[in-house]
Amino acid sequence: MAKYRMVRTDFWKNPVVSEEMTPEDKYFYLYLLTNPHSTQIGIYKITKKQMAFDLGYSIETVHSLMERFIEHHKLIRYNPETRELAIKNWGKENLQKGGKPVMDCIFSELKEVEDHSLIKYVLESIPKQEIRSLYESFCTQEEIIPGTEYIEQDENEPYPTESKEFDDTFVHRTTIRGQKEKENEKEKQQQKSALKPYIENNPGIVRIPNTDDVKEIIEFWDANGFGFSNLNGKQQLLAWLDDSSFFQPKEMILKAMNIACANNKRTLSYIVGILKNWENESLLTVEEIDAHAVEQKPVWKNRQSTDSLPA
Repeated sequence: MAKYRMVRTDFWKNPVVSEEMTPEDKYFYLYLLTNPHSTQIGIYKITKKQMAFDLGYSIETVHSLMERFIEHHKLIRYNPETRELAIKNWGKENLQKGGKPVMDCIFSELKEVEDHSLIKYVLESIPKQEIRSLYESFCTQEEIIPGTEYIEQDENEPYPTESKEFDDTFVHRTTIRGQKEKENEKEKQQQKSALKPYIENNPGIVRIPNTDDVKEIIEFWDANGFGFSNLNGKQQLLAWLDDSSFFQPKEMILKAMNIACANNKRTLSYIVGILKNWENESLLTVEEIDAHAVEQKPVWKNRQSTDSLPA
C-alpha cells in the first residue's frame, strides 16, 4: 500500500505560491511536502539523487531548485552532511493540535534529527506553545557532528559547504556513525536533562512513555501499510501504551497489528477491536494470549467432530 500525505487546499491561496512561484517551483514544493521521506516534524533525510529520481529531473536541476527555495523563497534549509531537509512553515500548517499522542510522535522523530539547528528553524513557525516547548527542549542540546565543517546556518549562508557538482549521496559518514554509537548513552542523558523544563512546564501532559516503544509501533505502522500520513490513527493507537490494563502494552499492540496484517485488515478499528476483546477476556500478556489460543484449538476440533455426526 502506497504512503500518502494530505496538503491543505489553502496551499494554492498562499501569495508566495500563487504569485512568486513558477509552475516548476509549485511542483517541487508539493514534492517536498508530500514525498515518502517526509515526517510529522517537518525535518527528514533525503538526497538530491533521490529527488532527481522521483521527479525525473537531473541532479543539476534539483540543485538549482533547492538553491531557489533556500535563497529566494527562503522556505527550506538543507544540511548536505547529514542529508537532512527542513521546511520552514511546516509547523504553521501541520502542528496546530497538541495532546499526549501527538507529543509522543513528535518526540520520537525529533530524537532522530542530527542537525539541531534545523529543529530551531522549524520551531519559529509553530503556533502551539506545548509543541514549541518540546522543540525548544532539543534546541538546548548543542551537537557538533565530528568529521564535518558544518556550522549552524544564517540567512546569508543557507547552503554551506556544497558546490553544484557535489553529490551528497556518497558523503562519508562512518566516523559520524561510530562517534554516535560511542556517545549514545551520553546523548540519552542530555535529552532527559533538556526535557526536564518541558515536563515541569507542562504538568497537564501525562508522562512521556518509553520512546523506543513509540518508535517501534510507529515504524511497524508505517512499514506495513496502515497509512503513513494517518496521524490520528497513530495517536489513538499509541494511547493504548498508557490507557490500557495490559502488562505488556507495546507487545500486545504489536501482536494485534501482526494479526491485522495476517488477516489483511490494516485498519485502526480492527486493531482496537482485538485489543478490547483481550481486555474483556482478561488476557493481559502475550503469554496468556498464546496459552488461550492453544486451549481453544481442541475445543474447536471437538465441536467440528460433534457437528459432523449424523442426527
